[in-house]
Amino acid sequence: MSTTIPRRPAPVRRRLRALAAAPAYPWCTGAALTVGAVAELAVFPGSLTNAAAILVSTASLMWRRAFPPAALVSVAAGLLSFGADSSLSIAVMISGLVACYVLGRHRVLHPALLVAGGAFGAFAVNLWHILRWARDVHLPYGPPLGNAGSLGLFAEAFGLSAVILGAVSMGDAVRSREETRRERAHAQAQLIAVERRQAAEAERAAIARELHDIVSHSVSMIAVQAESATYTTPGLSPQARDGFQQIAGTARASLAELRRLLGVLRTPAPPHEKAAVSAPQPTLDHLGELLDQHRAVGGSAELRISGERVPLAAVWELSAYRIVQEALTNARKHAPGARVVVELDYRDDRLALRVTDDGPGPPRDGGGASGHGLTGMRERAALVGGSLTAGAGRGGGFRVEAELPW
Repeated sequence: MSTTIPRRPAPVRRRLRALAAAPAYPWCTGAALTVGAVAELAVFPGSLTNAAAILVSTASLMWRRAFPPAALVSVAAGLLSFGADSSLSIAVMISGLVACYVLGRHRVLHPALLVAGGAFGAFAVNLWHILRWARDVHLPYGPPLGNAGSLGLFAEAFGLSAVILGAVSMGDAVRSREETRRERAHAQAQLIAVERRQAAEAERAAIARELHDIVSHSVSMIAVQAESATYTTPGLSPQARDGFQQIAGTARASLAELRRLLGVLRTPAPPHEKAAVSAPQPTLDHLGELLDQHRAVGGSAELRISGERVPLAAVWELSAYRIVQEALTNARKHAPGARVVVELDYRDDRLALRVTDDGPGPPRDGGGASGHGLTGMRERAALVGGSLTAGAGRGGGFRVEAELPW
């Protein structure tokens, strides 16, 4: 199962989006447009109704984010200002486009109702202009609406309706696109969460299989040694013989109970993993072979061991080995050809483990420090009461550090 990482927007686009998302953006742009309207009215003064309508149309945009229906006031005031004067103000052109976009973007009403309402307002303003023109030229029978070419008188309404349709449609398209993007991001987050949960469950099942092999071997050895002690140790009293037999019986019962309990967690291994499951569990003595396998596929690896080597329990050896194995896999997958350094530091009370490479830094493993392989490594470290961190290396590249106390 694979996931698609969305493409990151360019830095300029990110800055523009951050600017438009700022809380002060609608207030600043609305105020700037209102100041521009005042300047335009100072150069081209009109009637009091026209001036008031223009200022209302621009100033109401300051509330467009806090209260999107305020854009209806902006559109209505803009149409009123156009009806009060024969020319359309530049400030009203801008405020009308922005208001229609906001109405479609927030879907204050259904887009069809918005376009129909805007077209009706444009037609009403156009008809008022026609009637006023007929009155000014003293036509005795009103405007010649029935003559050939009379539809040209309504070009103004057709143009305004087309502009309103375009602005509303653009706002609605942006809204639909953002909803689709949010749904896709939510679905992708759910998919990643499911994959990580499945990866954790698979890792725990693998740990259960390995623990079954390790613990079963140890418990079976206790049973065998307890039973053989009754025959190989001379001079045992009957009480001692009964004690050894009880130890052997308890070990066999514990072994059966252990198999039954771990069978709940143990999942059937895939066919291609059956040989690996039945093979002896690896230890830190096998790290050399692991690094040789890494070099055989084109990688570069170096092993450094410091401190006095001490024998560790099988679970600690296996956990450390698996962490190194997964870190090498991570390096081959995300930094092919990078140089990998594996460091083991035997301290007084813990084993410090570090795997670094000089490849590209985070993010890795499909999600930075929360990917599936890193989840498995953390499970391994937590199994023995340890901890694991992963991220950018001190000198670049990627770093995995674990401490396994004993």
